[in-house]
Amino acid sequence: MSLGLSTWVATHPLNEAHTMKLYFAPDTCSLSPHIVLQELGLPYELVRVNNRTKRTSAGEDFLAVNPKGYVAALGLDTGEVLTEGPAIVQYLADLKPEAGLAPAAGTLARVRLQEWLNFITSEIHAGSSPLFNGALPEDVLAIFRRRLLRRLDFIEANLASWDCLMGDSFTVADAYLFTVLGWMKGFSIDLDRWPATARYMRRIGARASLKAALAREAGITLTLT
Repeated sequence: MSLGLSTWVATHPLNEAHTMKLYFAPDTCSLSPHIVLQELGLPYELVRVNNRTKRTSAGEDFLAVNPKGYVAALGLDTGEVLTEGPAIVQYLADLKPEAGLAPAAGTLARVRLQEWLNFITSEIHAGSSPLFNGALPEDVLAIFRRRLLRRLDFIEANLASWDCLMGDSFTVADAYLFTVLGWMKGFSIDLDRWPATARYMRRIGARASLKAALAREAGITLTLT
């Protein structure tokens, strides 16, 4: 395997020299913390994970980094590693609270943010996971698809009055929701069925942070030899 490594500082770097390491794989939930890193302008190193071999673009055994075996994982300069997207994005937001990507800890608004993150991870992210399994019978897949459609109805109702999940301001919950809703096309679920949600996806998709994250991820390859 030929290995590539990319070190990148987001568009508006902080003065601090600390550099985190984000482990990612394309078209996965790791895009969510990557968007957040770009929004915050925090310096970070980007390391791609091969989901099949569990080797990284830095030449590491990813299972030694995260024994759970999946992205996202965030390596800190202390040597510790954070896992689970909802935890990672809140950690990142709290590093630069003035950016407003998460309400202050201890407030009701922060609990509302956590409420959304938990809904996305359990009802949309986990709820869509069975649809990736082509070995399941179509009648079983149909059950999961119907349940997912009901959850999308709920999101549509909430976005009908707001530009973002928490109101008019972008938060880490929006980075996560945009990421998982991006999988719907692969399930033959057309988001145009939900007009407010479709508009939301276009707004978030136009953000500079999203475009920068996708560009950086596209620039790192893992080539089997």
